[in-house]
Formats: sequence, structure tokens, C-alpha cells
Amino acid sequence: MPTTDGRECVEARAGGRLGQNGCMPRSNRPRRPVSGKGASARGAGRKGQEVPELDLERARAGIARRESAPDGEWMVRTMTAKNAEKTYICPECSTAVLPGVAHLVVWKDDHLFGAAAGLAERRHWHTNCWMSRSYRYR
Repeated sequence: MPTTDGRECVEARAGGRLGQNGCMPRSNRPRRPVSGKGASARGAGRKGQEVPELDLERARAGIARRESAPDGEWMVRTMTAKNAEKTYICPECSTAVLPGVAHLVVWKDDHLFGAAAGLAERRHWHTNCWMSRSYRYR
């Protein structure tokens, strides 16, 4: 079937939709560059760009997890030894959590005055103190 500009186009199959010029509409997807057989699909077209190495310690340290206990819902974040720069007092054993010691940062998720108040009252615990804490009410 000829178009208005004199070019031939492929006839539409049964059930296909025709475009404005009476032909099958063009795909607007960008074409992938032709690459070698061993190249991966992701980043194959990017030359000269190196992928930075993933720092697993940094990735693990920034994510808080939710823990349920008899005394409520808690958010617990791991503080790595590399990131521990200050001295804190552990609320369980009342001794210092020294700089350079891996520990946990813990705050109440179901605080009476909301999540912001719980975050403001966060405490730094020794990992062993948090794992073996007593649930008795003081």
C-alpha cells in the first residue's frame, strides 16, 4: 500500500492497528547498540564508565529493622565499629559503649507521642545487652 509520500509500507496483519498514514505504527523504543557476544545487557552501551564497588558494611549499617518484644515495637539499627565515634552509656548495663565498638541504636516505634518522639529518645546499646535484656518493668 503506497503512502502519501510515495513510499511502500508493509500491509497490516489481520487485527493489527494502522497508523495515521495507513501503515503499522513505528516503535518508539530506542534501539540497543550492537555489542559483542559476551557483553552483559546492562551497561553494554556505556563505554568508559566503571561501576563502583558496593560497600556492604555501609549498606548494612544504614537500615533499621523492626523488632517485636513483650515491651513493645522497637526499631533497631546496627552501628558499625567504623562509624562509632562517640562514647555512649548502655541503658542495660550502665557502662560505656566506647568509640570503635560495634553496637545497636534502638528507639521505640510505638511511642506514645509518635515516631518522632521515639526517634528523639533513641539509645545506644551493647549488642549483647540488647539480645539478653530483661523485660521486667522498672
